[in-house]
Amino acid sequence: MTSASSPPPQDPASSGARLRLADQPRERRTARRIDGAWWPRSHDLAAELPGLPRAWGRISSVLVHGDTWLDCPERVDVAGRAVHVGRRDSATASDTVCLLAPGRGRWDLLVVPPGTARAEADRLMERAVTQGA
Repeated sequence: MTSASSPPPQDPASSGARLRLADQPRERRTARRIDGAWWPRSHDLAAELPGLPRAWGRISSVLVHGDTWLDCPERVDVAGRAVHVGRRDSATASDTVCLLAPGRGRWDLLVVPPGTARAEADRLMERAVTQGA
């Protein structure tokens, strides 16, 4: 996690999301590091965001890559609240999503493409949480 706020919950599996998080929050440093990996079931951001852990608090903003989430709206309803969706087109972060939650922090997640085979997805997710992608 980038900020000095509280760490993410350690039980994301209970939310039904296919998500893995690094055991330790990242220390402050200039180099970016991945906090975990997310394997959504589809490329429909509006359908996938509500599946992320509610224990993270209110996610206020999401930053996604424009080529990965082609049909994403500017706002997505998550648990009855509007979440702002920002788009970027940087080639260096095409496979990540950034989640922001006021008072809780920021999480940068590797996005494993929905159609990835389970064995490959498991390998990519494990690598993301052990080596920071």
